Amino acid sequence: MNDTDWLAVRFEENRSHIGAVAYRMLGSRSEADDAVQEAWLRLSRADTASIENLAGWMTTAVARVCLDMLRSRKSRREVSLEAHTVPTGSLASGSDPEHEALQADTVGLALLVVLETLTPAERLAFVLHDIFAMPFEDIAPLVERSLAATRQLASRARRRVRGTPTTTESVFREQRDVVGAFLAAARGGNFDALLAVLDPNVVLRAEGGAGVTRTVSGAAEVAGQAFMFAKRAAFSQLALVDGAVGIVFVPEGRLQSVLRFVVVDKAITEIEAIAEHVALRRLHLSLLP
Repeated sequence: MNDTDWLAVRFEENRSHIGAVAYRMLGSRSEADDAVQEAWLRLSRADTASIENLAGWMTTAVARVCLDMLRSRKSRREVSLEAHTVPTGSLASGSDPEHEALQADTVGLALLVVLETLTPAERLAFVLHDIFAMPFEDIAPLVERSLAATRQLASRARRRVRGTPTTTESVFREQRDVVGAFLAAARGGNFDALLAVLDPNVVLRAEGGAGVTRTVSGAAEVAGQAFMFAKRAAFSQLALVDGAVGIVFVPEGRLQSVLRFVVVDKAITEIEAIAEHVALRRLHLSLLP
């Protein structure tokens, strides 16, 4: 076995671990796959003879890649739609506790919603230390902070995560149930089911050309508009839209429009339809399984 083959074997042995790190950092399986691939490229170019702890080096490498991606995301607010299926050989391969953590549905997604509120440095410090038990001494150089400041980053993140998990999970469940019922009713053309999830005074706002906003009020009127959405519903999917459950219209994988919802007491009170290209680019989107 030559050096390249040996390195590839070692990388595959650690793929599940660094994939789990990347997913917790980024909240998107496709972005995590990209980060893992970039970590492999960096490893293949590195002087591995001088690396004492190869697994630690790979974790550090993927963490640096994720930190750069998070900072870029925060500054540019790019749309980040993850693939609905994970390709063969991606971070979904394997059958260990880290792989099982990736498959967690509601609770895991609720945690990711909270993580989205953290700064990139807070998120990295919390994920690496609290979830993957990396020492603060190894994290501090990554975030370019002192040891004490790095501990504070993780502490602030920990307080925010621990302070909201129950509320976040319950809100997430309610949003997903209600918006999911709306999508299912729209797909099936079920008028009564649509009325069941709409507040009597629900308001639908849709921005048209030249900045003109069209408004429709009342459950019956909004349900009627949803029937016009029925054909699109076949190409639509639930997604996190800036941290809340919404619907994206993605025919052939191309984002064309987004529906944002306000859910109060298990009923939809507001719907905002967004189709303008610039407005779509400002959204942070992540498909829900």
